[in-house]
Amino acid sequence: MSNEAEVRGRQASIEGFANEHIAAGILMKRYQNVSLVDLPLSPYDIIIVIKDSDGKENIIRAQIKTATDGISFAGGTRGGVDRTYKSGVKTYRQSTVTSDVVIGLHPLDTDSFALYIVPTILVEALGQGSISISKIGGLKNNYEMLEKCKDKDFVIGIARELGILPQGS
Repeated sequence: MSNEAEVRGRQASIEGFANEHIAAGILMKRYQNVSLVDLPLSPYDIIIVIKDSDGKENIIRAQIKTATDGISFAGGTRGGVDRTYKSGVKTYRQSTVTSDVVIGLHPLDTDSFALYIVPTILVEALGQGSISISKIGGLKNNYEMLEKCKDKDFVIGIARELGILPQGS
């Protein structure tokens, strides 16, 4: 790896880790019971525990992605300086099996960020590997979508209302 590529890779790796912490901090201020997952092979980065109106705990598994122009739904790969090339390592698309929500952390400027909340129910319905943030503006800081990310009827209904999914899908 050339020195320039190594520096870019190292910076991308640092940015990814920092963005996980930033997202956790934003979510912690709102929901209190939020924790980073310190398992490098885990398909999710953060656990969010939200008490339902009946007092039951709703545990949400969140995958954090850096979202400059779009959000990738790919998992199972390492980026930046941590990347290693091994045969047999499988990449996958995030799904309801691997996590409950993909959260794209989008920098607005140096010190402020937006969270794009994309439930994996929607990722499965879209059937694509990524999405442009310009197509999901209604999911920006949409905490109701986070809180109801496991409710298929709600997620699909809102995605249709916002024009993310066609009316008949």
